[in-house]
Amino acid sequence: MDWLNDHINVIGLMGAIVILLLTVVIAWFYIQKMKTESAIGELTSHEWDGIREFNNNIPTGWLLALLGVMIWAIWYILFGYPLNAYSQIGEYNEEAKIHSQKFDAIHANMDSEKLREMGEQIFLVQCAQCHGLTAEGNDGKAQNLTHWGKLEGVVDTIKHGSMGLKNSNGEEFGGMPEGLLSEEKDIQAVAQYVMSEIVGDTTRKYDDELVKYGKEVYHDSGTCYACHGANGEGVEAMGPALNVYGKTPFLHDVLRYGKKGNIGFMPSFEYLNLSQREVEALQAFIGAKQKIQ
Repeated sequence: MDWLNDHINVIGLMGAIVILLLTVVIAWFYIQKMKTESAIGELTSHEWDGIREFNNNIPTGWLLALLGVMIWAIWYILFGYPLNAYSQIGEYNEEAKIHSQKFDAIHANMDSEKLREMGEQIFLVQCAQCHGLTAEGNDGKAQNLTHWGKLEGVVDTIKHGSMGLKNSNGEEFGGMPEGLLSEEKDIQAVAQYVMSEIVGDTTRKYDDELVKYGKEVYHDSGTCYACHGANGEGVEAMGPALNVYGKTPFLHDVLRYGKKGNIGFMPSFEYLNLSQREVEALQAFIGAKQKIQ
């Protein structure tokens, strides 16, 4: 049988057999003991509803069983299941990785409309339950993705803050509190500067004077650049890169690590093993939802 070649399965089977044998032996031992022993001995002073317990020592068998389990657990963690050893989960991940590479190769030349349609299918199956069929966030229960990657999304983040983002190493950034900028002109100016010059959005026309003023506010001490960097490249453990906001790398990290935000908790979707092309497709669909609003 092939499954016996997996040492994890063999260890599990051995453990199950040992537990079964111990259960049978111990049950037989105490059944015989109940037949032969009488209820005599020293009682403790503890009493529950007229019932008092015997002042007996812990059975030696229990102590030996506990000690054996502790030794087995230490052996299993350190030697029985080393991190680099074969596992069925590891084999599955490797197979999924190979499949993703083949998938990307097959769909490498897909046109933008087909890519958007693929992203829509992924969204409807995996994302719509929380973000809604129209990606508007189900009345505030989840992030409104029609604003994500747009000027409105930056404005919303400045006003309400952000938290729970992680970088490509899985390390969580420091949270951004709400109200760092209070003047509406400052908020709009910084948002336009970020989208125009840092993100490089060319889908809309931005006010040159407002962008220039926003750049000044962005670089003021204690505001944006301290956490996001002078050019929006991000600062380790402080703030994410803004130059990829609304783009595939940003979406990839959110899908991989999830996000514990102000609205609620988005779990990691890494278990789906989405290929790079599938993430690009999902981004294409979300981007299309942004444009039609």
